[in-house]
Amino acid sequence: MKELYVGKSRRAATFRYCLLAFDVVTIIFFILASFVEVPLWFLVIDLIIAAVLILDVAARFWIADRKLRFIIQPITIADIIVIATLLAPALVENFAFLRVMRALRLLRSYHVMRDLRLRYGFCRKNEDIIESVVNLIVFVFVVTALVFVFQVRTNPAIQNYVDALYFTVTTLTTTGFGDITLQGESGRLLAIIIMVLGVALFLRLVQTIFRPEKVRYRCPDCGLNRHDLDAIHCKHCGRVINIETEGD
Repeated sequence: MKELYVGKSRRAATFRYCLLAFDVVTIIFFILASFVEVPLWFLVIDLIIAAVLILDVAARFWIADRKLRFIIQPITIADIIVIATLLAPALVENFAFLRVMRALRLLRSYHVMRDLRLRYGFCRKNEDIIESVVNLIVFVFVVTALVFVFQVRTNPAIQNYVDALYFTVTTLTTTGFGDITLQGESGRLLAIIIMVLGVALFLRLVQTIFRPEKVRYRCPDCGLNRHDLDAIHCKHCGRVINIETEGD
């Protein structure tokens, strides 16, 4: 079982690709569910997703070397919250949209990224950008989920996920049209957190995506590990470096 989660075989890579696809599909399903009245067959799908999640968490717990550390990891806690909302929707109705916290699972796809890096030159060349894009998407998903959860029942301006996403993006980008504002003490507190912490993190992630392309090469003297594609000397210490290129 451990081989499937962390192994390097083609079978293990395929298994992790399937897990990643399952994560993305369920996230899309949870988003779409916020736009409609939930029919009975949605509850059946919820139970199926919950069963798969329980098996996945149990399997990862079984193979974990440090089980206590595994339990307190944010990704594991997010999975437990999602499972609770799926198994007891009536009890946690107001927090059901925290299921979108499954987006956090994309952050543990580092084994998938390793597979892609080994198999595809594009992923190997643009690894930092891909990771930054994933982190940015996950960050926006989680912040939007919190806005939706705390405002959907009390704020007439936020009726669905798109409304919450619109507020989140306009706030993070400091556009701030003002047509949607968070209401109540909890809403104002959440808005403060988004503006103080979220904007800084958002801008940092965007900067990482659009900064000039670099290559990974550790300088033997000073340890600087990011250099320009055509660098001959280390910008930090001046040492002559030998970065392998394909001659493009």
